[in-house]
Amino acid sequence: MWNPGDIVRVTQKTGEYITEVLEIHDAKLLVKVLAVTKFPTQGDLHTSYEVDVPLFHQRPALSYQEKFMVFSNAVTRYNGMIPDYRESVRVAMEREMEKMRKMSQWAARCLLELEALHKETFTNSK
Repeated sequence: MWNPGDIVRVTQKTGEYITEVLEIHDAKLLVKVLAVTKFPTQGDLHTSYEVDVPLFHQRPALSYQEKFMVFSNAVTRYNGMIPDYRESVRVAMEREMEKMRKMSQWAARCLLELEALHKETFTNSK
């Protein structure tokens, strides 16, 4: 199904990459990173949305041409243009930063609405 030289999209840990298949080893592929499509998630993956954890992980994207093994059934063919690696990291990182800004704004608004509902519900009733 896969051949050396195929360009595939791979999710590795919490990031997503455009990679080139280098070698096939039974059910696994050795691939190398060409570009980043989703920047890795920051923080402790076992306690999502918690900041007071023993180690809040800072995860960089995998490096250009970094090689890793992946199960062959976890990749999908990629047919688009391959962006410049450095530019792809910038775009993916900025997209993730914007997502975090929006989430922060959404969470602040939710908190305001909940506080108003709490006040309305529990201050006026006895």
